[in-house]
Amino acid sequence: MSITPGTRAPSFVLRNQHGQSIDSRELLTRRAVLVVFLPLAFSPVCSQELVQLDDWHDVAASAGVEVVVISVDSAATLRAWSDAEGISLSLLSDFWPHGAVAQSFGVFLDEKGFARRSSFLIDINGIVRDVISSQLGEPRQFADYQRAIERLSSERR
Repeated sequence: MSITPGTRAPSFVLRNQHGQSIDSRELLTRRAVLVVFLPLAFSPVCSQELVQLDDWHDVAASAGVEVVVISVDSAATLRAWSDAEGISLSLLSDFWPHGAVAQSFGVFLDEKGFARRSSFLIDINGIVRDVISSQLGEPRQFADYQRAIERLSSERR
């Protein structure tokens, strides 16, 4: 079952493409976090979304939101992907146990072996404020990210 707005987000610790451990609880001490699940590195739609996210992450950061990307690919694959695309975002490997974080968020597709195309905006209290999803093969709409962040920002005031 997928995590829905208003519920507490599962915490996680994953390694990024540079081998650094990233702890969601530590990230949330500084700012809200947008957790973006991408199915597979180097696939066309995922690559398109990743490049757009990397270009857009300054907008999110200026609104007090950290963007992290999670994929079931290995850290080595994510490093090659980030190097190939010139990505500065943290790409987190949910490789082993395979898809465990995606499973905890309820977005792991057992029959495919990867995560559904879903994103979770989590406030600094660890509560999911918004969920943005799209069908496999279809990119998420950045206008949906913008609206979610604007709602979160207006609630903070």
